[in-house]
Amino acid sequence: MANALFQPMQLGNLTLKNRIVMPPMTRSRATQPGNIANDMMAQYYAQRATAGLIIAEGTQISEMGQGYAWTPGIYSQEQIAGWKKVTDAVHAKGGSIFAQLWHVGRVTHPDNIGGQQPISSSALKAENVKVFIDNGTDAPGFVDVVEPREMTKQDIADVVAEYRQAALNAVEAGFDGIELHAANGYLINQFIDSEANNRTDEYGGSIENRLRFLGEVVEAMTDAIGHDRVGVRLAPFTSLNGTVDKTPTETYTAAAVLLNKLNVVYMHIAEVDWDDAPETPAEFKEAIRDAFKGPIIYAGRYNTEKADQALLSGLANMISFGRPFVANPDLPTRIKHGYPLAQHDPNTLFGGAEQGLTDYPEYQA
Repeated sequence: MANALFQPMQLGNLTLKNRIVMPPMTRSRATQPGNIANDMMAQYYAQRATAGLIIAEGTQISEMGQGYAWTPGIYSQEQIAGWKKVTDAVHAKGGSIFAQLWHVGRVTHPDNIGGQQPISSSALKAENVKVFIDNGTDAPGFVDVVEPREMTKQDIADVVAEYRQAALNAVEAGFDGIELHAANGYLINQFIDSEANNRTDEYGGSIENRLRFLGEVVEAMTDAIGHDRVGVRLAPFTSLNGTVDKTPTETYTAAAVLLNKLNVVYMHIAEVDWDDAPETPAEFKEAIRDAFKGPIIYAGRYNTEKADQALLSGLANMISFGRPFVANPDLPTRIKHGYPLAQHDPNTLFGGAEQGLTDYPEYQA
């Protein structure tokens, strides 16, 4: 089926072979100690290299940035070397891959960050949020998050510098670019959303102030590695990990205007994707399209038909398929030919080894 998803696409200096994106999905299989990407992860991503673009799972920019057990980092030389195995494997299969750079802020537990107190925009605990720690077994042990401390101006400057270095490390590791994780209730989102930020300085209060940290991080990274290699992920209407904004349409339209001015290579919008979630308002998508002139990726509950419609409408330029990529390494081929999709095993998403990661077969006609 030759449809809009299979048109090639120019993304910065990359020519992508289709408009199907594998979005970042935490799988928690980094080698311990050291949270290092490994051969098993390289095989997993290489199996999925027929995607137009792979955005690798969130990778923390520092020890303090880690939210969950067994997630990979990109701040040590061993971690850079581990990711190089992944990027080499994907490139050998003709794929393109971005790193997703991640700082979780308050969405963590001292056991995941060397016993320290988490940091956030404000000293506000995320309500009803759990993370998993390594409790000495193979199964993740879920615990409540703790109250963070409010970041000082020096903390903010330090984290901006960590993001800049992480972008340089990603390029050293062979990634084609990076995606800034500014979604799903993690650190940057904790500055953006009004109900997670009660600061009274220039990083809190007005929408412009709450977007300041996002802007500083993006500028640091585009200065380091170039505009054509920096994308940003936002989640305007989700309340994931306890971050809520009072005026999401205004806040995130302003974010799109800012990112357009900063000339990022794409904007990646995560829509709410639980079963009875409300649809993203059409007028919001139109406002975003008016505000941001670069490529826009949408993620969330897309099937082939809905994806095609989004591309043909011009509101989206690429579409992310998350969970379908877990169990269907050859997802683009299955979409193209209308082959049935395999279902993933939810019990093997986080932690463990090859089972549920690299053992899903390609479709045999």
